[in-house]
Amino acid sequence: MANVIKLSEAAALQVKDMMEQAEEQNAFLRVAVKGGGCSGLSYGMGFEHEVTDEDQQEDHHGITVLIKKEDAPILNGTEIDYKQSLMGGGFTIENPNAIASCGCGSSFRTATKAGTPENC
Repeated sequence: MANVIKLSEAAALQVKDMMEQAEEQNAFLRVAVKGGGCSGLSYGMGFEHEVTDEDQQEDHHGITVLIKKEDAPILNGTEIDYKQSLMGGGFTIENPNAIASCGCGSSFRTATKAGTPENC
């Protein structure tokens, strides 16, 4: 099965650092889509300890990523990177399925799934 997302090496290194700081070295990285945000859908990332039958597993630079099978079509082709600048660093998400997003960059909608927008 082909990977749904692409996690850059820089993003994987940042996730590994975060796992070490949180003493979560044995955890998986969950990438998810949730309802809400300015445009109706928002991204979620966090540590997970359990794999379910609803999960697809992917390996990226030594990080095991979990994606719910129902989120896979929305996230297909998404690239997650980590950028460092003088003002700090942060994860960037480029989703080719997003047809609209808000200024914060973490809320979006697709042609087939709009979600329920919230006030930002």
